[in-house]
Amino acid sequence: MQTRTLGTNGLDVSAIGLGCMGLSYGYGPATDRQDAITLIRAAFERGVTFFDSAEAYGPFSNEELLGEALAPFRDDVVIATKFGFAKGVVADGMDSRPENIRQVAEASLKRLRTDRIDLLYQHRVDPAVPMEDVAGAVKALIDEGKVKHFGLSEAGAASIRRAHAVQPMAALQSEYSMWWREPEQEILPLCEELGIGFVPFSPLGKGFLTGAIDANTQFDSGDFRNSVPRFTPEARTANQALIDRLGGIAKARDATPAQIAIAWLLEQKPWIVPIPGTTRLHRLEENIDAASVALTADDLAEIGGALAAIDVQGDRYPAHLQARVGR
Repeated sequence: MQTRTLGTNGLDVSAIGLGCMGLSYGYGPATDRQDAITLIRAAFERGVTFFDSAEAYGPFSNEELLGEALAPFRDDVVIATKFGFAKGVVADGMDSRPENIRQVAEASLKRLRTDRIDLLYQHRVDPAVPMEDVAGAVKALIDEGKVKHFGLSEAGAASIRRAHAVQPMAALQSEYSMWWREPEQEILPLCEELGIGFVPFSPLGKGFLTGAIDANTQFDSGDFRNSVPRFTPEARTANQALIDRLGGIAKARDATPAQIAIAWLLEQKPWIVPIPGTTRLHRLEENIDAASVALTADDLAEIGGALAAIDVQGDRYPAHLQARVGR
């Protein structure tokens, strides 16, 4: 696995990371703990050194899972986690008060079985707390050696600038994929200007870009995609055109649609590190192998033309969640 650098202070990670949320939260019942540990360790054995978690995933259980799974090789991996929701519960709203940031960091250190958090993100911008106070609180943790690097998730340009001025950011984590390209307009140029790495979550469009989901797919009752406008049966039917084009491109290159989607992201900038998530070993291997898919300029031009010809249908979040991003 090749490595990439996030930010300007030497945070080196595998070119593809592992988003661990789905092992504990968001997509229905949590994965069996031992199966999840086996998957995480399999990722490390195959070259992944970048693992993404959050106190809100569970809440808390995902960090505990990573702490156990990564303990045998803690010094060889980079662990990212997040603060920002009241008591770790997404439904309870934001809480990025400096005293809460410290409390969350201390609790995360214990759950992760470690003496430092390699990358600590604010999960969502809290409009009630000045960004300077948030960045200052993380800066204090960095000065104490409890945190190594600072990041934001789904933040807007103004917040990024304000935070970065207080404590230089290593990474911004936001959704970015073939079917959600809004970061290209303002956020990616800003990251390039400031020397901030970019970590796309949902690089496979919450599973849609794998080609394994169609209008007839039934999600578990606890799967958050049931509330996502882009995943209504009507939207899935309309968006099948993207999968058809992607599948044709993948077949011509002896790859899978998922691998083309990840390889495309890797080609956008050398400081982009996608973090696809999965609960299955064969999907993990498929995603990791995307790092070996070399797309030519002609390939990228063909993909670009195909994407430009397709208007993806449906909002990526329901309104109450959309209100929390881009602040």
